[in-house]
Amino acid sequence: MFLPKYPDSPTPLSAHTHTPTETAPVKRSLPSVSVDQKTVVALVVGGVVLTALLAAVAVTAISVAVAAVVLRSMLRDHHRR
Repeated sequence: MFLPKYPDSPTPLSAHTHTPTETAPVKRSLPSVSVDQKTVVALVVGGVVLTALLAAVAVTAISVAVAAVVLRSMLRDHHRR
């Protein structure tokens, strides 16, 4: 039932023949990108600024979390009295 059905007379595979061409393949070089010193400085400054902003956001998030824990503790102690 699940066995594959093979053809009665298999057809021969056609042989692939490759004929060499007389011309050599065209070699293409990658486009050159000229980067001046101002571009490198701008990228480095941009990376430093983005890193500083990420650090500031992380420090702010940690500070808010610590303040929330302290306030929660103070309010819990206040309600117990």
